[in-house]
Amino acid sequence: MPTAEKPVRQSVTLPGRVARRVRSLAKSRRTSASRVLVDLVESGLEAADREKQRFHELAERLAQSKDVAEQSRLKEELARMTFGD
Repeated sequence: MPTAEKPVRQSVTLPGRVARRVRSLAKSRRTSASRVLVDLVESGLEAADREKQRFHELAERLAQSKDVAEQSRLKEELARMTFGD
């Protein structure tokens, strides 16, 4: 049986526009701003994990590729992931 994690209290200062959006989301979802923040942080962490996994998959494909055109395309995609457009 998994053990429940003990919550850890954190204090953050949000820019006004972000705080307003969080409160608006909380109101529309009929939940607390804290719950919205937790959901957003969890979503962001999951997205970062997916992006890291995608990067590793592309790097592995690049390492195994023999096709010069595919290598070039994969390098460009990895560069975009690393440095942006």
